[in-house]
Amino acid sequence: MSERYLATLETPALLLDDTRMQNNIDRMRSRMKELGVSFRPHVKTNKSIDVSRRLMDTSEGPITVSTLREADYFAGYGVKDILYAVCIAPNKLAHVTRLLQKGVQLSLILDSMQAAQRLVEFARGIDRPLDVLIEIDSDGHRSGLAPDAPELTEIACFLDASGINVKGVLTHAGGSYDCRSVEAIRAIAEQERLAAVTAATRLRAAGLACPVVSVGSTPTALYAEHLEGVTEVRAGVFVFFDLVMAGLNVCRVEDIAISVLGTVIGHQTAKGWTIIDAGWMAMSRDRGTDGQAVDQGYGVVCDIEGRPLEGFILKGANQEHGIIAHRSDDPSISPNLAVGDQVRILPNHACSTAAQYEEYNVLNDSNEVVAVWPRFNGW
Repeated sequence: MSERYLATLETPALLLDDTRMQNNIDRMRSRMKELGVSFRPHVKTNKSIDVSRRLMDTSEGPITVSTLREADYFAGYGVKDILYAVCIAPNKLAHVTRLLQKGVQLSLILDSMQAAQRLVEFARGIDRPLDVLIEIDSDGHRSGLAPDAPELTEIACFLDASGINVKGVLTHAGGSYDCRSVEAIRAIAEQERLAAVTAATRLRAAGLACPVVSVGSTPTALYAEHLEGVTEVRAGVFVFFDLVMAGLNVCRVEDIAISVLGTVIGHQTAKGWTIIDAGWMAMSRDRGTDGQAVDQGYGVVCDIEGRPLEGFILKGANQEHGIIAHRSDDPSISPNLAVGDQVRILPNHACSTAAQYEEYNVLNDSNEVVAVWPRFNGW
């Protein structure tokens, strides 16, 4: 790698603090050990083999993905044990076949008899076994079957009788992102656990082994009081954290490992604005903190060392312009930044901000760029 320094980077650029990231990983791994469960990290946040190698138990996984392109990418680096944690669409089954032919141990999920029937029809035309988990809705957040739904055992028994391996059940407490207290996160973590365990118990009573009981979100993984009956946890955003997680008290602002480097390009002094070259294309349009106790705009403004500038946020954003202003909207309060000065912006949502970039500029404790790690996007 040719030498890179923050002052010479063309902005906007995505920065990754290696020490913060490793501390976040160590925290999650320690938590999984305390809870006595295996860990299947979700790699949709980082989409990078260099980051994911820090997360995986072995070079072959296990991991969780949200797109089949992720599965392709990681399989290209020798990862075999992959869970595709989005209900399978029929038009992706040919892609599934290609992955299976490469030797990937790919697990699929579904939550309806229609999807099960389409999968069985497809399976008749291939000579490889298919592994499936049934998705459970533990909080009304999105897809999945209620743990007491009659269709649960009907679908599982139909798949089993058709020669498809029903590995178990899976749920995701996405509603934890809407919690307003640590107590509420703990409650939804127990709700998540109980839903998955209840569904697994029903499948076992119907004669299926159901060896896998999979749960996971970063908030519930870190605040669950116990995970009795659960076999594995999935989580992803913890690797970087973000302002939404900080707003939930899941992490501290100083734990956030990624930031966007921007450069001051002008001022609107009468309005108290400092303009930078990082707008919503650099940060994403995600405004996930606007429903929290503290609205962080499009991100928290930090100095070049990554220290928050007290009271300053990215108040507004156009496609390529970001507007730094004080929370109070008092135009007399200025961050005293000159044209050409650089700032770092902490993101609302790590997944969506990182998705705007093709690489991480990895920083050491001296804020020197010591590596450049590629990442990918798309489907």
